[in-house]
Amino acid sequence: MATSSIPILVKNDPWLEPYIGEINDRIKRFKDRKKEFEKSYGSLDEFAKGYEYLGLNYDKKKKGWWYREWAPAAQALHLIGDFNDWNREASPMTKGDKGIWEVFLADKEYKGKLVHESAVKVQVTGANGTHDRIPAYSKYVTQDETTYDFTARVWHPEKPYKWTDKKYSSADAFKNPYIYECHVGMAQEKEGVGTYREFADVLLPKIAEQGYNAIQVMAIQEHPYYGSFGYHVSNFFAPSSRFGTPYDLKYLVDKAHGLGIAVIMDIVHSHAVKNLAEGLNEFDGSDDQYFHPGGRGFHTQWDSKLFNYGKEEVLRFLLSNVKYWLEEFHMDGFRYDGVTSMLYFHHGDISFDHYDKYFRDTDWDVLTYFQLANTLIKEINPSTIVIAEDMSGMPGLCRPVKEGGMGFDFRLAMGIPDYWIKILKHKSDEEWNIHEMWGTLTNRRHGERTIAYAESHDQALVGDKSIAFWLMDKEMYTHMHKDYDSMIIDRGIALHKMIRLFTLSLGGEGWLNFIGNEFGHPEWVDFPREGNGWSYKYARRQWNLQEHPDLRYQFLYNFGADMVKMAKENELVAVLPAQQLNMDDDNKCIIFERNNLIFAFNFSPTNSIPDYRFKVPAAGKYKVVLNSDSAEYGGFDRIDDEMSYPTVTLFGEHFLSLYLPSRVVIVLKKK
Repeated sequence: MATSSIPILVKNDPWLEPYIGEINDRIKRFKDRKKEFEKSYGSLDEFAKGYEYLGLNYDKKKKGWWYREWAPAAQALHLIGDFNDWNREASPMTKGDKGIWEVFLADKEYKGKLVHESAVKVQVTGANGTHDRIPAYSKYVTQDETTYDFTARVWHPEKPYKWTDKKYSSADAFKNPYIYECHVGMAQEKEGVGTYREFADVLLPKIAEQGYNAIQVMAIQEHPYYGSFGYHVSNFFAPSSRFGTPYDLKYLVDKAHGLGIAVIMDIVHSHAVKNLAEGLNEFDGSDDQYFHPGGRGFHTQWDSKLFNYGKEEVLRFLLSNVKYWLEEFHMDGFRYDGVTSMLYFHHGDISFDHYDKYFRDTDWDVLTYFQLANTLIKEINPSTIVIAEDMSGMPGLCRPVKEGGMGFDFRLAMGIPDYWIKILKHKSDEEWNIHEMWGTLTNRRHGERTIAYAESHDQALVGDKSIAFWLMDKEMYTHMHKDYDSMIIDRGIALHKMIRLFTLSLGGEGWLNFIGNEFGHPEWVDFPREGNGWSYKYARRQWNLQEHPDLRYQFLYNFGADMVKMAKENELVAVLPAQQLNMDDDNKCIIFERNNLIFAFNFSPTNSIPDYRFKVPAAGKYKVVLNSDSAEYGGFDRIDDEMSYPTVTLFGEHFLSLYLPSRVVIVLKKK
């Protein structure tokens, strides 16, 4: 095969040579699809303006409202709502090209009736009968507190939101991401649902104080069941009204930008709620409008519907959704949920032990969708941060589309938190294998950036425990006071700090923390449901614990803030991976260098080592820049942070010597 036909992706990874044909095919499919849209719509960007054409949009020239809906198999559509007193025959729609129905509502008849926040639905008659549905492109949907019925609302305020973030850029977060994963509803202390404005005013300052330059916000897209954590989306263009209005969400984003914080939203394009009343399922009366028909269109584990990414109007819906959130709400990025499930017909329910697994049973339409979406995103803003939740390790996921990749910027290091839970659950401290630890934290695909994290919402959900809970369990309820001695708490605090820094410094090119984990939140996350009596007790965060001067949670919080500050100041995650300097099985010590910082970890539960000598890359005097044993972090102050550590040169090699106590990490930098 000619060299010119070998994709760059293969040149960078010779193991991919047997799959040159498949990779060239994915490039061709993308180019062909993009050309189709450019020919029909002028550009990919114009194609992705579907939300300006479909749905309810005001026409200033004609002075009235257009409502358009794609429903090719439907027999009849009627727009109903407050504006026509819910008269089911008053506003019939006409079917046009490509199965798009439309109706025009002129101001001369409906001015003062079709107004801001008035309720609307569409009556659809199809093979499955006649049903009142929420328009697919609805931008605001609310739930009635009495009937629990969801209804679309006209969002047409007199004055548009006045943004103040013109000078903000997400470029720093894109290069050097420190991400705070959070959920607006559970972010408050109260037993109830928090709001966008409460989050902006109360939580954003805390997040800025911790040094994070990005938030990853869950559950933004409207979803009927709160307990789904936002993953059963019904209305893809509507910010969840249980947290406030679209204006309130814009206020949150605007305020974040004012604090230098990028806003990444969880975007759920992997599946959709199966509900007929709230969602897209059987919208036009057929089984295969937005979704695959039959079993292929249903995710049995998630109990939800699966999109058909090969259809033009489905692509327009999803790509328009991407553009809408970026343009209308100034989002700075997306964390794509369920990428592994999307990529493969088996939804990732296999062991990925051979490269064949990446090219067999793979949904090529999904690859093309990702390439189109990421191309569109970068056209809108090159500094947009796009993260893939993938556990399969698909080659090229985070490489440019032109190379044969899918164009993501980062993938989540999903194996790392699972590893920590596994060893905390099944191994004593003496059984920890430092070579296995090093291998797990450094095992990632070359040339593809990774977001490292010790735990996310997955580990904190009911049925599992957070790292803090695995380490300290019920002792956290009785012995977190500073005046109460507890070896369990001492161990837990020490290892909690070490695990976080070990993961941040070694595990990737970005860092993520789940809300509350920075201070070792003592309890799991459990949203209101029938099984817990619809309680909000565990769907909140107890900030009073971190703020209480007599409790040890503050120590974990202080360490987390200084850890992120140290990493940011030294651009730690923006550089090449760490270089191993010393592995000591007997003392469970791991020492490595990354971007001119020396990290010395002693995971031994008992061995504190005086005069511990190891090689370093450069001669000079070294200074402690972070010490997990400091009293302000709940440590025992066994190290004098003011000391200077000069190197000794022997046979042309440079050595440092220091006191390295048990269960401590010290970070040093050459003066």
